[in-house]
Parts: sequence; C-alpha cells; structure tokens
Amino acid sequence: MALLFLLLRPILLLSLFHFYPISQSEAASGSPAGEDFSEELLLRPLPDRKLLAHFHFQSRAPHTSSDGRHHHLFPKAISQLVQKFHVKEMELSFTQGRWNYDQWGGFDPISSSNAKPPGVELWAVFDVPHEQVDDSWKNLTHALSGLFCASINFLESSTTYSAPDWGYRPDSGSLRYGSLPREAVCTENLTPWLKLLPCRDKAGLSTLMDRPSIYKGYYHSQRLRLTSSEFEPEGVGSGIVLEQTLTVVVQPSSQRTVRSYSHETKLQPSWSLTSIFGRKVSSRCVLAKSSIVYLQLDGGLIAELDSLQNENKIYSADNYVSEGVRSNAFFEVSVKPDRVLKELKGVEKKNPSVLYEFSIDKYDESGPFDLGLTWKVPVAWSCQKAPLHVSRFLMGSGNERGAIAISLRSTELTDELLHTEKSEGRCKLEVKVFQVVPWYIKVYFHTLQVFVNEEPQAVSDVVEKMRVSPSVDKLSPGVMEMLLKFPCGMKSAAITLDFDKGFLHIDEYPPDANQGFDIPSAIISFPNFHTSMQFLKDDSSDKSAILSKFEENSAVLAYTEVLLVPLTTPDFSMPYNVITITCTVCALYFGSLLNVLRRRVGEEERLKNKEKEPGRLRQLLFRLYAKITGRPLEPVESTTTSSSSSSSKLGFIILVAGIAVFWQVYYG
Repeated sequence: MALLFLLLRPILLLSLFHFYPISQSEAASGSPAGEDFSEELLLRPLPDRKLLAHFHFQSRAPHTSSDGRHHHLFPKAISQLVQKFHVKEMELSFTQGRWNYDQWGGFDPISSSNAKPPGVELWAVFDVPHEQVDDSWKNLTHALSGLFCASINFLESSTTYSAPDWGYRPDSGSLRYGSLPREAVCTENLTPWLKLLPCRDKAGLSTLMDRPSIYKGYYHSQRLRLTSSEFEPEGVGSGIVLEQTLTVVVQPSSQRTVRSYSHETKLQPSWSLTSIFGRKVSSRCVLAKSSIVYLQLDGGLIAELDSLQNENKIYSADNYVSEGVRSNAFFEVSVKPDRVLKELKGVEKKNPSVLYEFSIDKYDESGPFDLGLTWKVPVAWSCQKAPLHVSRFLMGSGNERGAIAISLRSTELTDELLHTEKSEGRCKLEVKVFQVVPWYIKVYFHTLQVFVNEEPQAVSDVVEKMRVSPSVDKLSPGVMEMLLKFPCGMKSAAITLDFDKGFLHIDEYPPDANQGFDIPSAIISFPNFHTSMQFLKDDSSDKSAILSKFEENSAVLAYTEVLLVPLTTPDFSMPYNVITITCTVCALYFGSLLNVLRRRVGEEERLKNKEKEPGRLRQLLFRLYAKITGRPLEPVESTTTSSSSSSSKLGFIILVAGIAVFWQVYYG
C-alpha cells in the first residue's frame, strides 16, 4: 500500500498544480456558481469639521439548490443561520454614540439606513409558520450571541422583544424586533465581524480599520444586513446577499495650523487616510470583484462653492466636477480621480452632490493609495435635514409617576421638497411613530395628548391610525404604533403619554440599579419622503454595490434619544447588615457554648498547680539553706488560685443564648 502511494504521489501533485490556478482564478472572478464579493469606502466631509467614513462590503451566494452548501467566498456561518432558522431578512447593528441629525444630515441614504440607536439593535423576518416564529427568534439570538461575542441572548426573553405590525416594517406576523441600549461595543464584536470577510483585515480596504482610530471617533456603528431568497423557487431572487457596513465619524487632525478669516469662519481641516487611520491601502482584496473609494461632496457644499464662485467671480464654475481635475480654487485632492459622478435626481434638485471615484486596482505596495483632501478657503455649509427634527424626553418628578414626551420641530423645508399627501384640499405631513416601552413602565395610552403649535388638538384630528399592545407584567413590553398627519405649515408639535413606575423583585434588579433603567429609542419615519440618490454613470458602474443602495427608494427614518428612568430601588445593604449581625451573635453563642462544654475545670486547676509546684532542685536548695541557717523548713506556698466559678460562666452562656433567641424572634 505504501509503495502504491509513492507511485501515485507525483501524479497527485501534478494534478494539484494543474487545477490550483483555475480554482484561484474562479475565486477571484466570483466562483463559477455566481458568488461574488465587493468592497467600497465612502468619505464625506461634514459641516462641523468632522469626516464621515462609510465602509461597505457585500457578499452574495446563489441558491443552495444549484451549488449545494459549499461556499467559496460567502461566510459559512451566515449560510448556516439562514438554513437552520429559516431567516428571510435580518439586520444586526452594534453602535456607540448617537448620530447628529442636525450636523451630519438626516435626508440621505446613510443617515436613514446606517444611523442606528446606541447599543445593539436586532430585527429579523422568518419564513416559518406563525407559531414557530418566537422559537426561531430565541434560537437566532443565542447563535448570534456566540458568533459576535455579545449579550444578544438577553433578547431571548419575551420582555425584551416585540412583534411590530405596520409601524416599523410591513412584514406583520413574522417580524420580531429587539434592542439592548446599554450593550457596550468593543473590539470583541468587531473581530468576528471582520472574520466574515474573505480577506478579513489582511488585505483590501479593511486594512484601514485601525482599532484605536475607529473607537476614538464620535460615532461608530457596525451593521450586518442579510437578505435571503433561499426558501423561494429557484430563479426568484438572488440567493443570499450579505451587507456589512461600518460607519465612523472622526475628527481629522489638521496637518497645518487653522487660520481664521475675517468673517469668523475657520478653514476646514485637511486630512488623508494616513492621518485618519494611520495606514495606507497597499492593495485590493484579490477575491473582490471591485475595490473602489468614493469621495462625496454634499449638495449643500456644492451650493456654497457655487455661491463663492459667483461672489469672487472665479473662472470655470464647474471645475470641481470636471473629469481628471485634482485641484481647483477651493480644495485639492491628492490623488487624481478616475471619474466624477454627478447626482442626477438628488434631494436638492438645484444642488446635487458629486462623487469622486478612485479604483484601487492599480495600486500596490510600491505605490500605495493614500487619498487626501486639502482645503484652500474656508467654507461653511449645512447638510439636508429630515422634514422634522425629533427629540424625546421625560416629564415629571419622583419615583411614582411621570410622562414621555416626543417633540417635533419643523426644519422649514421648501415647497419643492414637500412630497406630501393632499387630501380634501389640505396638505398633510405623515409621520409614523414606533415605540417599545419595558413592562415596568406602565404607560396609560388613553392619556395621549397632541399639541400642534403649542395648542392642544383633538386626538382624532391628528392620529390617523393607531395600534397599541399594552404591557403584561414580566411577560411582554408595551408597543405603540401611530400614524400621524400634521398640517404642512406647522412649526412644532408634541405628543405626551403618562405612565406609572412599577416595582421589581429584588432578583430582577441589575447590578447598577441606581443608575436607572433604559427605555429604547423610538423610531420616527416619514413615509412620503425618500432618500433615493441616482448618479450619471455608464454601464460599468452598475456593479457598484454602494451606488445600488443609494438608488433604493427608502423612507426617511430617525431614532430618538434613549431615556433613562430612575425607579424605586431597595436598600441593597440591609440584607448585608442583617447577615453580619446574625452571624456575629451566632458566633458568640456557639463559641462560648463549645468553650464551656469542652473545658475541664478540675483538670485545668490540677495542671496549673502542677506547673506552680517548686521543682526538686528548688526543694533541695531550700532544705540546704534551712540546715545551714538553723531555721525550720517552711513549705513553699503553692499559689493555688481558686477555681473560677463554673456557675458564673454558665450564667454568661445562658445570657448570650437569651439575647440570640430574643433577636431571632423579634428581628429575624
């Protein structure tokens, strides 16, 4: 047998070397079964002197009926989740910080899809019978908890998740939603997220993910979005599509001193990939079909540049949109863009945004890619905001009752941007509110009050549709879904709900109970406003995953603040005090009792007398001294101390026992 193996070994090696280049080329081109992977990075300057970095990775696998369950590029762990728990759609996010809708924008695809609430948010749609949805959800939370090294398994409890009907997504019955606002995010969650990438963080754009640079930012959110058509007939859908995004807002450290100008506008900080992440991109991931970096100039920035050009009468008003231009009168790009894409139908029709595209294919270790932007003049602009600015806060005081208030303020959108519904000759602005409240916050939904322009309104005049699921103690949270219609010309609105604070069992309090209890963020959406962005591009740009996401017609969405509610907490030190005093009394009682029972009084006195009797040598010396002096021999007095009265000790023991019995009866 060994001789046969030695004879066949050269043939096996030749076949291995013959098929290896073919398999490697197939993996690089997306595998013969249709698997592919793409990596992209979007950089966008922000008005408050910060920078947005949005990493977008997309993996796609065909139906398992055509290729079985073996994958070349697609992560096997995700495929197993889909197959085992029949997941149709899923989204998981880990977020630290809160998205600033006023400064960073609220009317673009990134703010609506990637701006997430603090902590962990998870929602999933299952393709199982209705009675099996809860079991599938619980099993999925345990699997994700082990996969991403997080406390997602806490969402297993029925008190932490809900079943939205229409307020969040249209998938009623098979949709489950849960969030953990206090979940901490660290590198233990990012490392397994990176392991799902074909090249991990060893090659490609993922090499820029320097841990200190990411976690010292003002906001970062890692997101995993899964869409599956595995349980539909073959040919319907695109199999399993996995999107991994990492959105980071960082403060660039300017490479030169900041100069102030006469109109009190500071120069925007110049930056590069090296100054932000401390690294350059030496090469693309060889398994990726495309590796692209985009530099986006917001529509508000373009409008401001146009205004400065008109004021200063700078020649060539569109030179920052021209192909192959690196420098202009306002800024300079360190790398020549491969092409420039201009938005076709943006949110701001007069001032569309601009994308500079850079391909990583032509860069290597000898000439790495290091994109930088240097500003020449100060520019101040603002991002497009959502139709209404949303905030949520608590009212009332004390540990008994309070109220939740949601405030809506107009952002003064122009009539051109108001895509609202007109019914009965009146313009209406639709707003959806989805709010989940823990069971120990007992909300009285009948106390709902609506104010428009600080004037109370009848609920029936504003609330078009409402669904309420009251909380059940220790079983399920309270859920509220509302569809509101406000007049388009309103300046402000407010919604209030009264609640009582419940009592928890001592075992239900967390270790940091005095810090307070969290109410998850409410979700506010505007169904008639969409964040679709389309760019002028040729056929080759259709392969860009991030541009395809920009073209999706998704509604504008915003998250409110997480509320911190103080509840009545017991004195956790009182059980400790009772335990210590009881143990002290018991120790004194049993110690004294055992001491008396074990002690032999007569034996102790005999031993003491024996120790105090003079020795033989001493007696001989006394006798010798008496004979010499002629004095009579006096016996040495043995100081025999009278034995301690056992009755007094027994009385002490009885006294201690009586005190212990009295304490247990009246204070135990």
